[in-house]
Amino acid sequence: MPRYLFPKPYADLVARMRVPSGFLLVAAFGWFAIPTVTSLLYGVPVSLAGLALRAWAAGHLEKNQKLVASGPYRFHRNPLYAGTLITALGLAVAAGRWELAVLFAAVFVLVYLPVMELEEQHLRGLFPDYAAYADRVPLLLPRFPGLPHTAPFRGWLYQKNREYQALLGFLLGLAYLTWKAMA
Repeated sequence: MPRYLFPKPYADLVARMRVPSGFLLVAAFGWFAIPTVTSLLYGVPVSLAGLALRAWAAGHLEKNQKLVASGPYRFHRNPLYAGTLITALGLAVAAGRWELAVLFAAVFVLVYLPVMELEEQHLRGLFPDYAAYADRVPLLLPRFPGLPHTAPFRGWLYQKNREYQALLGFLLGLAYLTWKAMA
């Protein structure tokens, strides 16, 4: 039986607060950002890498239908969250404020890690093979070469999982940071 870092009542609370806390974080990014053309040139490629990881993961994810061990799920169990972390760190660089990276890292530890634990408990109950998968594939940091390739990226899953929303949100944030850098 796995050991968890966060008590379930706390994890349940932050799971419900995840979206509102995300809006507060976006507001902090917008308020405190002091972007420059240089910070944008460094941060945007990092964020795009995170978005690409999220897109790749979404094209494999069949929520609650199938234990996914293809695509980036071959290398780590939470590529969507890893992609979120990379995207946000890139945005912090683009915003020109290292403090925003520290803030997001704290939110990631205090909000996203407990949610990952809740999701893992759910998946263990849903899929009998999950324990064996979790033994072979790390939680967040990838392990290479990973499990064998078993399924291609499927665009319809990307659409079904509404991952395009992350891209649209990024583009809006990028437009704002670019405007602020040019002002």
